[in-house]
Amino acid sequence: MRDTNLRSGVELRDVSKSYKLKTGEVKPIINGLTTTVPWKNIGLVGRNGAGKSTFLRLLAGIIQPDEGEIRRNASISFPLGFRGSFHRDLSGIENVRFVSRIYGQNTEYIVDYVREFSELGGFLNEPYKTYSSGMGARLAFGLSLAMDFDIYLIDEIMSVGDKNFQEKSSAAFHERMKTACLYMVSHSMEVLEEYCEAGIMLENGVLTYFDDVSDAVAAYNDLF
Repeated sequence: MRDTNLRSGVELRDVSKSYKLKTGEVKPIINGLTTTVPWKNIGLVGRNGAGKSTFLRLLAGIIQPDEGEIRRNASISFPLGFRGSFHRDLSGIENVRFVSRIYGQNTEYIVDYVREFSELGGFLNEPYKTYSSGMGARLAFGLSLAMDFDIYLIDEIMSVGDKNFQEKSSAAFHERMKTACLYMVSHSMEVLEEYCEAGIMLENGVLTYFDDVSDAVAAYNDLF
């Protein structure tokens, strides 16, 4: 069983990240943040545009902070739901093999798992650029779950697919949560409270941690 006292998840030291908007205005995502994100199931809440997805990409190492250092004390998945994880011109299977090699995985095992889990059939041989967002999410779900990560990053895709696929995905994640944890972004407060123990709210470049996800949800609701 997972023991949340065994390790920290990710350490951020004086981390800042901002984006320059088309208007020329600089929008801060995180300002000089020093904190430890614990090894727990954490729901991330915030307004649209607050930078929740950007925060997940920072944790995954897909983008780098403007300043500061991020230390990862656990293996972290790519963000499920982030379409930039795959090359547009490669087929689904080619993407699976490519990512598997990057992570040093048994490629054929991963391919077989994704083929069964994703239920994409012949579309796995088609270029990724032809995939719908739902098909891309199925591919990402299967690929991520085929690998043993300590932390899974989830970005707004727990409701992809039909009811049967949703139930299969939910069961798979509950099984993974016995030994791993989730950092999850969702606009569904019900989903966050189902899967998560703790919460983080991102607002105006400030990250606030809550030991109870219900307190994070309440703080988010108070914004409106």
